[in-house]
Amino acid sequence: MTEPIRPPDLSTEQDFGGEEFAPLYTTTVTVTGGTAAHGRASGRARSDDGILDLDLRLPAELGGDGRGSNPEQLFAAGFAACFHGALSLLARQTALDPTAISVGATVAFGRDPQDGGYVLHVDLVVRWPGVTPDVAAPLLHRADALCPYARMAWHGTPTTITLAS
Repeated sequence: MTEPIRPPDLSTEQDFGGEEFAPLYTTTVTVTGGTAAHGRASGRARSDDGILDLDLRLPAELGGDGRGSNPEQLFAAGFAACFHGALSLLARQTALDPTAISVGATVAFGRDPQDGGYVLHVDLVVRWPGVTPDVAAPLLHRADALCPYARMAWHGTPTTITLAS
């Protein structure tokens, strides 16, 4: 019999303990294969533990066959899951029931009018039946500050690019 999932301790500050970034979890996903003539990801994405293993395909809206996931879908899933987790944590800390919370993330891929490059726009829609806007608003604001994906969207993320030999 499988043991029920136990949520982590209700902590937003207790894990902090230093002046430098301290990773709590690290994963690597590698994309291989596919076609690159269109400049968009295709091929196979596989996590280092093998749990994530899926085909990447160009969406039908961009001329592809649409028979696989695409980076925008994966980003939307990660963002929605992360924000959902942050809001659920805050709800539990304030003795509210988070089970009815749903978070939808819409990610739009398009051209940046300033330089012609590519840019993403993200819209999050939170549904929380039975909780009034007055109660939810401060928690949404705190979740926006707590969620690493939201922080990345507002402040950027330190990134290194290395050519491996």
